[in-house]
Amino acid sequence: MLTSDTTVCLGGRILGKPADGADAAAMLGALSGSTHRVLTAVTIVSTTGMRHALSISEVTFRPMQPAEIERYVASGEPLGKAGAYGIQGRAAEFVERIAGSYSGIMGLPLFETAALLRQARLQF
Repeated sequence: MLTSDTTVCLGGRILGKPADGADAAAMLGALSGSTHRVLTAVTIVSTTGMRHALSISEVTFRPMQPAEIERYVASGEPLGKAGAYGIQGRAAEFVERIAGSYSGIMGLPLFETAALLRQARLQF
């Protein structure tokens, strides 16, 4: 079994999935023009035991105009996503810089996952 979960952290504040459009807009407004961390944990359970890994990346958003945030929220894409954005979607236009794992920011850090699978002697 393989599981993974992602969270966004801004200045010690955890930004989970937004409750609604207003919550998404507030999160994106807070992320605008700042750098935040994306933490994605992976766990593999196999016959050889349980293994865990954590991917930590930093993402810098450019400053966003309120109208841009409103359009993005209206697209529906932010709902159901930690921090109210999906880097693999339209939010990529807001990303000025990343340091770390792009696949980890998307939600499944492939480097860490492959390492766990090798440790468990499972093929990737």
